[in-house]
Amino acid sequence: MKKILILAVALISSLAATAQQALWGSAPVVSPEINPDKTVTFRLKAPDAVKVQVTGDFLPTQKIKTPYGDFDGPGVADLVKNDGVWEFTTPSPLAPELYSYTFIVDGVKMTDPSNVFQLRDVASVTNVFLIDGDYADYFKIKDVPHGTVSKVWYHSPSLGMERRLSVYTPAGYEKGDNRYPVFYLLHGMGGDENAWLELGRAAQILDNMIAEGKVEPMIVVMTNGNADLQAAPGESSLGFAPPTIQLPKTMEGSFETHFPEVVEFIDSNYRTIPSKQNRAIAGLSMGGFHSLHISKEYPDMFDYVGLFSAAIMPDRKVKSPIYDNMEGKLKTQFDKKPALYWIAIGDKDFLYEANKEYRKKLDENGYKYTYRESPDGHIWKNWRIYLTEFIPQLFKK
Repeated sequence: MKKILILAVALISSLAATAQQALWGSAPVVSPEINPDKTVTFRLKAPDAVKVQVTGDFLPTQKIKTPYGDFDGPGVADLVKNDGVWEFTTPSPLAPELYSYTFIVDGVKMTDPSNVFQLRDVASVTNVFLIDGDYADYFKIKDVPHGTVSKVWYHSPSLGMERRLSVYTPAGYEKGDNRYPVFYLLHGMGGDENAWLELGRAAQILDNMIAEGKVEPMIVVMTNGNADLQAAPGESSLGFAPPTIQLPKTMEGSFETHFPEVVEFIDSNYRTIPSKQNRAIAGLSMGGFHSLHISKEYPDMFDYVGLFSAAIMPDRKVKSPIYDNMEGKLKTQFDKKPALYWIAIGDKDFLYEANKEYRKKLDENGYKYTYRESPDGHIWKNWRIYLTEFIPQLFKK
């Protein structure tokens, strides 16, 4: 009996040590280190590695070949080895921004084991760090009143499934009885209802800009724009299915057709002001595509429209009533004089020419819009900035 008791104590002690081991772990080096002059030093302890590089959006871009064409992607820099620790310091200070990066060790991409802060974009996982100042201060969590983010399920009769939304309600919503305008904020291809919150820092931007009085308090609804999915990868009945952009029912009309169900659900379950003048829709890339076609399909639904690096037209093989009679639908939409039609894109974006052609169509018909062109390409840096510039223009009396 005594022997059994000793064995049991030993087993429990072993399990406890295993369960608690994460408490005692610590990073072998400091990385990234943001220096006083705002240069940044990256380190990796890898004494047996032959070559270590860092790649990220803080470096000059390089051309990357993909099945969809050549795009500007993050640059690459070599780390130098010293006593088993590889190190690289940026040659100049970094401008304020939320940056992402990964290491490449002997040809294999890996995250920084010294940096616990990571984000997933489709199937890519990267580390992140923030250089504060200027507009990047909106990405920080400050000592201001905070809104609430809820993960909400709704039933879609047209898609035949339960689906999930992320909903931001402004500070004070739970304790008050005020009604609020609604902004529908849509993600890009391969994204999901978490994308604008995690990659776009939407909740922090809204909290900070509302607190400064630059933005009207509003409800913000972030949908899952992949009509074949219930929710973000790993958060639905599909289980841990690998994230991919190769999804059915993508940019072929299903999402646009079902969108009034989302609006009806929000108006039925939140204290909204259910009118065109108090609704906005905007999105990036595929979300911009959806915003374009939803707003023209339902011209009495949204008074504010934002196209951030938007795709314009579907693949030529796609056939859907949603994309028919585009000229007539745009005429109806613009005859109703939307309060704001806002188009923004980077000058190196692979969708630049498509947006140029679309603006030419609007110009030829005398349709009023606001255009914003920025540096860089099809990247989150631009979309976060666009969000900080778009939302102050919404719902002004």
